[in-house]
Amino acid sequence: MPWTQTLRPSRRSLLAGAAGVAGAALLGGCSDGSGSSGADTGVPLERRMREAAVRDSERLLERYDATVAAHPDLAARLAPLRGAVAEHTGALALAGPVKTGPSPSASGSRSGASPSPSASAPAGAAAAPSAAAVPAKPAEALTALADAERSLAEARTVSLAGAPGELARLLASVAACGAVHAYLLTSTPGAAS
Repeated sequence: MPWTQTLRPSRRSLLAGAAGVAGAALLGGCSDGSGSSGADTGVPLERRMREAAVRDSERLLERYDATVAAHPDLAARLAPLRGAVAEHTGALALAGPVKTGPSPSASGSRSGASPSPSASAPAGAAAAPSAAAVPAKPAEALTALADAERSLAEARTVSLAGAPGELARLLASVAACGAVHAYLLTSTPGAAS
């Protein structure tokens, strides 16, 4: 009888990955306090890393919104995951640039200070390309969203090495959550694993 390997990660592999991310965060946090000259350059580095992480999370939120717009029947399934991504965006932005709040109007006041064109007016311009990129079948749309979560989690895991201590811990937590989101997006709801 031939044996076929499943494409989904097991719970053990997810937990092992989360443990690895947590270990990397602890090691990154321990090696941060090397001297006073590092502290002077650490503040701008942390700010840049936070701003990039917030932009990445905002793009992921746009993908969630585009997927829900293309497949309204997935809204209930995606709502808790999208909510977690929105909370991550807020947590990453707390010590970063000063914002008036999580409302969409805050992005207009921030666009003058942000050097990236993606941060200025992402609502109308970025929503249309994201909506066009959503696959027509709901299962494929979930897989595409899971791929986006997975690649962002991997990118955040890689960035841990250069992150200051507290930010490294936060990125590790958000990356682990993204890996779990990727698993949940590709798993069958209600199925025992």
